[in-house]
Amino acid sequence: MVDSSDIVKSLTAKVRNIPDFPRKGIVFRDITTLLKDGQALRQAVSLLADRYKDERIDKVVGIESRGFVLGAAVADRLGAGFVPVRKRGKLPGPTRRMEYALEYGTDVVEIHVDAIRTGERVLMHDDLLATGGTMEAALKLVLELGATIVGVCFLVELSFLGGRRRLSQHTPYAIIRYDAE
Repeated sequence: MVDSSDIVKSLTAKVRNIPDFPRKGIVFRDITTLLKDGQALRQAVSLLADRYKDERIDKVVGIESRGFVLGAAVADRLGAGFVPVRKRGKLPGPTRRMEYALEYGTDVVEIHVDAIRTGERVLMHDDLLATGGTMEAALKLVLELGATIVGVCFLVELSFLGGRRRLSQHTPYAIIRYDAE
């Protein structure tokens, strides 16, 4: 049996670092290099799903757009439904929306009003935790719909940006953590 720490090291090695993107001084953590590797993709999905396999998850909520990739796969593995949280104006039916602060300005995320029923057990997922603002807004939406949050998970966490503090009451989990830029 392979040690999960060996798997995490292997997955971390699959993430491509792109310096000075989207602007000078930023190191972009590109997960597409991990996603294109079938074995790495399966391992990432397994690590996420295995952590929550005994939690009776009804829905996995994934945040646009990279959160859809692993979120839907984890939902499938858990036998749960998948619910997208999208940017403003992307969902066709009646929605609830939540505005949240960005470094410069604001943005909005939305969810269908009928996506989650009161009392459903929900796992929240996004590809990357940075400052936590997007996930925090998505959590508020899901809680407004009456869900019980079972967990909040990510493929990658940029821990030096402090997003975990904003989500601490939900015990965030990330497979790969970067403690420095």
